Amino acid sequence: MPNNKSAKKRVRQDAKKRLLNRTKSSAVRTAMRRVREAATEGDEKALEAAVSHAYKRIDKAAKTNVLHANTAARRKALVARQAAAGKSA
Repeated sequence: MPNNKSAKKRVRQDAKKRLLNRTKSSAVRTAMRRVREAATEGDEKALEAAVSHAYKRIDKAAKTNVLHANTAARRKALVARQAAAGKSA
């Protein structure tokens, strides 16, 4: 437990940031899942929208350091591969 005022404040700040980070990383996972689902359904319009949304979420997570830049690049590449597979199928 924190013993002084600044440590107590840091605990409060960390709790807020942890919640925001979990929300952002969850949004990335959800967006990637929607790309997979759209790719398996074969609906190109839904797939394009899902890919665009996934890119947006991944980029925002990387910008705010929720994801490392290289991790974001890998995930965007994965989304692109899944989208290409969905279009060809």
